[in-house]
Amino acid sequence: MDKIILASNSPRRRQLLEMLGLDFEVIQSGVEEPIDPALAPDELVMDLAMQKAADVFRTHKDRVVLGFDTMVYIDGEPLAKPLSPEDAVRMLKRLSGRTHTVVTGVSIITRKVSKSFCERAEVTFYPMTDAEIAGYVASGEPFDKAGAYAVQGLGAKFVKGIDGDFYTVMGMPVARLYHELNALGLWSVR
Repeated sequence: MDKIILASNSPRRRQLLEMLGLDFEVIQSGVEEPIDPALAPDELVMDLAMQKAADVFRTHKDRVVLGFDTMVYIDGEPLAKPLSPEDAVRMLKRLSGRTHTVVTGVSIITRKVSKSFCERAEVTFYPMTDAEIAGYVASGEPFDKAGAYAVQGLGAKFVKGIDGDFYTVMGMPVARLYHELNALGLWSVR
């Protein structure tokens, strides 16, 4: 089988696929990532992941295409990527000292298969001061991350605990992806 296509320009997802030893290339999807408030969290991330994978699959029908989407939820409200420094501050203040849910959706598309699934994790933050939040936002790290933080980066210092898969919070449920690809006969390691 030809190489897998990662329909995402996320450096974190690229790093995780490299860690797994998969032979893949990156082709970013052009999907705008519209949030449909009528969809439940699991449905939303799977829908967005499928949109991204399908967008790339249209021009690469002989390949295995993987699409992903991660969303942070608190009090039932989705926190996407912040639109501004003020938006990042608002999100981090809501997460401070509280537990929130991270949901990552995955879609796998081939000529024979179109499958989506998702994984969830609960993340608890330590309380953060206004100065800590301002310093973190000034670092620039929050701006391309759902919920305005990177668990594998500077944001790690705020994480008190994770109930669930760490890699789901990072944006790719690694073990579940391995098992799904393996069950479909699509696991191709370099």
